[in-house]
This record gives sequence, C-alpha cells and structure tokens, in this order.
Amino acid sequence: MKVTILPVTPFQQNCLLLVCEETNRAAIVDPGGDIDEILEAVKRSGATVEKILLTHAHIDHCGGTAELADRLGVPVEGPHRDDNFWITALPQQAQMFGLRPVRLFTPSRWLAGGDTVQFGNVEMEVRHVPGHTPGHVIFFSPADRLAITGDVLFAGSIGRTDFPGGDYDTLICSIKSELWPLGDDVTFLPGHGPPSTFGEERRTNPFVAD
Repeated sequence: MKVTILPVTPFQQNCLLLVCEETNRAAIVDPGGDIDEILEAVKRSGATVEKILLTHAHIDHCGGTAELADRLGVPVEGPHRDDNFWITALPQQAQMFGLRPVRLFTPSRWLAGGDTVQFGNVEMEVRHVPGHTPGHVIFFSPADRLAITGDVLFAGSIGRTDFPGGDYDTLICSIKSELWPLGDDVTFLPGHGPPSTFGEERRTNPFVAD
C-alpha cells in the first residue's frame, strides 16, 4: 500500500490517500477540506478512488466529505454511529471556527469494532476507540503493519478530551486495550503531526507510557 499524506485546512489535518499498489484502487481518509488539492493529488497518483473513510466527525477531518463524495461519486464509510451528533452539528462547527459553511452527509456505512474495510486488494481492520469522540475508529493493515489513528494518539501526545462526548479515562483505556495489542512495531499515522510507532509511544509518551 502506498500512502500520501496531505495536510489540509488551517488545522493542518493529515488527510491520507491510500493506494493499493496491485490494483491502483484507492481510498481517501479524513478529507477535512481543500478538496481541489486532494483531487490534484489523486490525479497525480493516477489511482481510482473507491471510497472515503472517516475516523471521526470533527470538522477538520470530515468537513469536505459531502463535496468530495459527490465529485468522485464514491461512498463514505465510517465513523462509528456514536459520532452522528457531530455530523449533524457540522454547520455549528464551521461557524464556531470561522470556516465557510459545509454540507451535511450520511455515511453509506457506519463502522464498528471488528469490521473490515477494503479497497483494491487492501483490507484493513476497524477498531472502535472512543475517548476523543464517542464514535472514533482507527484503521489497521496487518500486512503493512500500519495504523491510521486519527486524533486518538499522536507522537508524544494524545487526543483532546474536552469536547462534547470526550472522556480522558475512556481514551487512555482505548489506547491501551485497542492499539497496544497490535504490536510495538506498528507505525501509525496520526490526524496531525508526524508518524511514530506504538513502541516508541509506549516508551516515551508521557500520557500512555508503560
């Protein structure tokens, strides 16, 4: 799997273009905005996008979903249904952060822990990891030893828990019970900032170190 990281919006959120190298089929994860830039990256890749995947429904991660889904004619998968209240609040989120209005959407498929998502020949496991938001999910590729963690875990930090539906203790439990068992060698791509590994965070992250 080939991964292109596309920082978008004033929040510099890591939108991801994931491409199956065997089939050149692709998925876009967390298109928060800057749709023209995302589409230009797709054009450069030469890949065919099959779907949009969402880790959670904060505006910096899903604000461009409706427009991008329409322009590409693809379905939206994720997040977990418990984030639906954040989707319905997208207009209020845009107003709060001084962003242009965004359109609402309904996912083609809500995701739950134990599900899988697929594009081309790539299959990724879904883990439900609440705490930052109630319906946050992450995507894990066992074959690539790669996890896409959204705003659950960062290099040296963790996601905020002071937004509606967030809970610190729940987030810490999610990280330790859902992420660490995947293996210290797993590289993760967070929703903001640089990649890291679960092993590095278990050694050095002040919030979740062993």
